[in-house]
Amino acid sequence: MGIAERKERERADMRRRIVDAAIKMFVEEGYEKVSIRNLADKIEYSPATIYLYYKDKDELLYDVQKEAFAMLAEHFARNLTAADPLERLEQLAWAYIGFYRQNPELYDLMFIIKAPMNAEGEEEKWKNGDSAYDALYHLVAECVEKKVIRFKDPTVAAMSIWAFAHGLISLDLRSRLKVCKLPEKTLNVSIDDSIKAYLDVVRC
Repeated sequence: MGIAERKERERADMRRRIVDAAIKMFVEEGYEKVSIRNLADKIEYSPATIYLYYKDKDELLYDVQKEAFAMLAEHFARNLTAADPLERLEQLAWAYIGFYRQNPELYDLMFIIKAPMNAEGEEEKWKNGDSAYDALYHLVAECVEKKVIRFKDPTVAAMSIWAFAHGLISLDLRSRLKVCKLPEKTLNVSIDDSIKAYLDVVRC
């Protein structure tokens, strides 16, 4: 291995250490409570070392978010197994809400907080969500083509289905479903019933 290759590998290894530590700290402590300084303490390097890779915390969060979306894509790949597109759409809905329930803090980093959009230029060219959205879009496009859901336009279908699931999740994540005055033990059941009812409405 030449000097250039070794240096590139060392840079990749350091970036991996930073991102891994950031994921753990952002999830466990919350994004707002984590600073570059205490992240540097965690990996036993100086803050200046982290600034060689990321100009600020928002830029670091963008890479953390990229890792989280890769996890979501893998989660979809494991759970979307049906041959029938309508059945696969149901699997996607349950996989999506299942991912949230397993990783609520990570979901918050991915979909709720605005911070990664503060990274220079990222609001215009945000690509982190492409894999998840593409999985939904191509699936509903197949459902539209086969006339198994009521939508005529795949983009409208994808936006509607995503918005419905994300809306429920966001309300639950921020404890806003308390306004429904549901017992805590039945809240997940009510969310699941709402998703089932929505899927019944959209199918032909």
